[in-house]
Amino acid sequence: MKITFNLSDSDLKYFRKVMQDVRVKHSRSPEDEIIRSARALITSVRDTSVPDFIAERIERLARLIDMLDDEEWALGGKDRERVVRGMAYFAEPDDMIPDKVPVLGFLDDAIMVELVVGELVHELEAYEDFCGFRQAHVERHGQQDPATREQWLVSRRRALHQRMRRRRLNRRERASTTKSRQRLTIW
Repeated sequence: MKITFNLSDSDLKYFRKVMQDVRVKHSRSPEDEIIRSARALITSVRDTSVPDFIAERIERLARLIDMLDDEEWALGGKDRERVVRGMAYFAEPDDMIPDKVPVLGFLDDAIMVELVVGELVHELEAYEDFCGFRQAHVERHGQQDPATREQWLVSRRRALHQRMRRRRLNRRERASTTKSRQRLTIW
């Protein structure tokens, strides 16, 4: 059986408002608490039979955590804070649909992941490019002297971090001049 549904602009506005409220509520929650909660959600979903729609979205949440854990990517400062605070909903013990509800319990989490990933698209794209570059470089050149490796990683990371910020700024500027869904951000 296949069930589909569309979220209207007002539905999306509601979910974004919930996300904003949770972000404010967890503005002082420690980073490790938020990440630990997100990891617990991922584990719960992996240990449960859930629809593919949900499983696929929750795996995207895992990629955000990978981005934070990757020491070579070295995401820091406001960029790191942006990703961590994007995951604040998953630290909320009383989410919209309790996770213990069979089949549907993780639906709200999947929707929130979709919203967060939409807001962090430039961060994710830059990270994916970094991982691809790192892998290709190792395949071409093999393991190198750690100092040499760090040198080319720093150069590539710096360029991708700058690109990520530039694209995010361009997106905000475009959104502020149009009446599109982009204006309904969670940030």
